[in-house]
Formats: sequence, structure tokens, C-alpha cells
Amino acid sequence: MPQDRSAGGGAAPAAVDQERRLRRDLGFWGLTAIAFSNIVGSGWLFAAMYAAQTAGPASLLSWVGAGLLCVLVALVMIELGASRPEGGGTVRWPLYAGGRLVGTLIGWSVLLSVGGTAAEISAIMQYAGHYLPGVYRGGSLTAAGLGVAAALSIVLTVLNWFAVRLFARLNNLLSVFKIAVPVVTVVALLASGWHAGRLTDHGGFAPYGYAACLSALAGGGIVYSVNGFQAPLDFSGETRDPRRTVPAAVLTGIALAVAMYLALQVAFLFTVPEGALGHGWHGVDFDSPFGQLALLLNLHWLSVLLYADAVVSPGGSAYVGVALDARHTYALAKNGTLPRWFMAVEPRSGIPRRALVLNLAVIVVFLLPFGGWQHIVSVMGDMYLLTYAASAVAAAVFLADPDSGTAGWVPGLRWIAPVSFAVAAEFVYWSGWHDLRLALPLVLAGLVVFLAMHRGTAAGRPLAAELRTGAWLVVFLAVLTLLSWLGSFGGSGRLPAPWDSLTVAAFAFAVFFWAVRAGTGWLRESRRTGGGPLPGAASPEGSSPRP
Repeated sequence: MPQDRSAGGGAAPAAVDQERRLRRDLGFWGLTAIAFSNIVGSGWLFAAMYAAQTAGPASLLSWVGAGLLCVLVALVMIELGASRPEGGGTVRWPLYAGGRLVGTLIGWSVLLSVGGTAAEISAIMQYAGHYLPGVYRGGSLTAAGLGVAAALSIVLTVLNWFAVRLFARLNNLLSVFKIAVPVVTVVALLASGWHAGRLTDHGGFAPYGYAACLSALAGGGIVYSVNGFQAPLDFSGETRDPRRTVPAAVLTGIALAVAMYLALQVAFLFTVPEGALGHGWHGVDFDSPFGQLALLLNLHWLSVLLYADAVVSPGGSAYVGVALDARHTYALAKNGTLPRWFMAVEPRSGIPRRALVLNLAVIVVFLLPFGGWQHIVSVMGDMYLLTYAASAVAAAVFLADPDSGTAGWVPGLRWIAPVSFAVAAEFVYWSGWHDLRLALPLVLAGLVVFLAMHRGTAAGRPLAAELRTGAWLVVFLAVLTLLSWLGSFGGSGRLPAPWDSLTVAAFAFAVFFWAVRAGTGWLRESRRTGGGPLPGAASPEGSSPRP
């Protein structure tokens, strides 16, 4: 089976040494709090309004659908996390199952998605504009706002500088607050006034058609808001008994978050004043949705609480995001996508501190070109969704390979994996042409990174062999871009709904089986030439990775 030649000769012993420095201090509640805190960030402050603007009351279906689809994707990732617990596993698994080209492109997209943490910081600034008018203006950060946002990024990095146990305790406290405030918000808003008939008035339950429910998944911020459930998987290398705690934490985090988002959507739909609906749900527009809604309903005390939580809630999500990004960058260095210097784990704290510093720089860069919350989350969310697709392929490759050591912890994985891949492809497609025209070409730019890495690698497969193995991902990204331009989600409309989504699904299934065939061939070839244990496969006890 393939050796871990992620960073050239001698990388495997170094990777093993660094992985052993990670502290296994996280249990079920700590992981659940990480999942919940990573999911519930700025999404709960904004997504209810954006979803209502896009789909009206039918946005309730979007939340239910997003939850079910995320569970489907999560099952695939749970299989990988249970059988191959490893720090930054979502970055490592595509390399193991798909070769260096796939690993580089997915790693590049994950590195770019670090900018998603900038979305949380931007959300904090947007709400802070209520008290500091000079930090956020015209839908983007001002120069002063950028300075404050950069300072906040530094604070979050410093708080992640110490041991993972301290990180978990602080996050648990933040999670309690993040649960309490939305619950109080829902109860207070509904108690203040209930406008009957909201599910049928102002154009009916689906005023913009049921296809708008799909648009709301990504354009309305719903996919981004529910995204984050994968966080415990990237901490699986720092978890006690990951086979038991990781699956339970992931599914519990999704269930809690979706229940909260549904309650918030109901509260928003039924309490928006009639005067704000003069132009239908499309016309509902608040700079700070729940905060301004509380003021309109004379709930001044709730407004004060919400503006305080506007810092705590996305701040808590950004806190987890900074920690998560550090594990990704650490794993990218193990892969060889980044210099091995960033792979170092500080012995006393068990924290990859050099990765933290690099991520701080990336976050600040992403605060520069993107102004509004919605624009950042759409583009960054698209990039991270590619990890879900690659993980589905990896799970199927390991399951198809008889010598991979995969036990099949998730029943029905053989059919769940291809459906999960198709779901991830649809999530990306539904984001719309406006965002994909930026996101997918940015990911494809990772080809330059791959070619530069291959030229600098002394030992490895021929370039033609690497390109054959990973060609499916390049084709997948290129054709998705073309379909997005042709389709009805902000594209030219040459391919109308629902035929556009059906075409994407059919294309995704075809690419999936191509990818699995290429991946199994790569494993067989690597076994013949490399020998040794499959990287990342769990020990019989499932308690330790083998990098």
C-alpha cells in the first residue's frame, strides 16, 4: 500500500513525530461544542432574512433539506473520521485516495477557504457598525473597519496559541451563550406579536416558485450557515476514542443547529412588520436583521442583547475557524502543498503555531477584496464544498480496495457515497454563476501550484501518470463552470430548470465512478511501488492514525 511520501523523502518520519505531539484531550461534549459553535456563527444573524428574500416562507423547506443533505454528506466523512482519525483529515484523505494532483487541488481550495473565517469577522464588523458607524459603510469595511478586523484576527490567533484543552473549555462557555441568545430571541419575538397568514399572504407559501428553495440553499446563505459540521473530523487526531465520539458529535451538532435555524426562520417570517412587506419578501431588507427587528417591535433590551451576541456568536465561530484552519494548514504541510516548515507542532502545547501565523495572514488578505458578508460566504462556501465531494470519492475508493483496511462503519456506504458526491456537486452548482465564475477558476489555478511542486520533486510518479489519475477533478471543475454559465442559477438560462440540476446530477454520478476507478488504480500502483501501511488507516483499536 502507498507510503506517505507527501513531502518528499524523509517526510513520513517527520509527519509521524509531529502527529504524536497532538494532545488527545477532546471528548464528546467538547467535539459537539466545536461542531455547534462552528455551524452557528454569523449565519443565524443574517441567513433567515436572506433565505426569506430568496424563497419566502418556502425557505423553511430549504433548512430541512439542507439538514438532511448535510447528514448524508456527514455520513461519508464520519466513515473516514472513524477509520482514519488524523489531524486535518479532510485535507489528507483526498491525497491518500486520489494522488498528488487531487490532493493539491483540494488542498489549494481548503487554503483559499481559510478566507471563510474572514466572513465571521466581517459579520462582527457589520453589527459593530451599530455602535461604531465608521467601521462598515456601503456594504464593505472601511479603512478603520479593516484595522479593527485585523486586530480582532490577531486576538483570535493568540487565543488559539495555547493547549487544545484550554481551547475546548473556552469554546464550551461560548457555546452556552450561543444557544441561550437565539432561544431567547425566538421566544421574545413570537411573544411580541404574531402575524397570522404569513405562510399564504404576500404571494403564497412559495412566492418565487419552489426552485427558489434551491437558490436559497447557497445564495441565501443556508449551505454556509449549516456548513461547519465537519469540524470534529479535523480534530479527530486530538480526540479520545474517535470512533465513538466523532460520529455522535457530528450528527448531534447538525441536529441542534438545524432545529435552532428553523425556529429563527419561523420567528422572522411571522414577526416582520407588514410595512416591510410592501414589495413582497424580496423587498425585506435590514442591515442587522434581528437587531433592527427587535427595535421595530420595541424590544430594546433584546436589541442590546443581540448586538452583544453579534460579537460573541460569529466571534465564537471564528475562534473555532482559526483553530480548524490551523489543522488544515498543518495537514497541507504534511501533504507537501505547503513547505514542511509549517508542519511543526509545538511540543508543550500540542498546537501547530506556525500554521496559525500563516492563516492569520490569509484571513487579513481575504478581508481586503471582499466587502459584504453574503459575497464572502458564497465564494468561500463553494470552495469548501469541494472537500465534501473529494471525501465521498475517498470513502468509496477505500471501500472498493480490499487491502485498505476500511471496515465500513456506516451501513449502506456503497450507495451513500455516490449520492453524497452528487449532493456536493449540486450544492456547488446552486451557488450560482455569479459566485462560481470566481470560485472555480480560483481552484483550477491550483494546477499551477501542482506543476510547480511536481517540477521541484526529486522522486515521484511521472507527470503524465499524475495527470491521468487526477484528471477527473479538473474535468469536474471545468464542466461545472460551463453548466453554471448555461444554467438557470444566475447563468444564461440556455439550460432551464429543472433540467440543469438533473444534468449536474447525471454528470456528477459519471465523474464519481470515473474518480473511484482512478483512485483504486492509484492505490494498486502505489502498493506495487511503495509497500507499507495505508496512510491514515486506523489501528485495530481505532485510536491512533498512521500518517
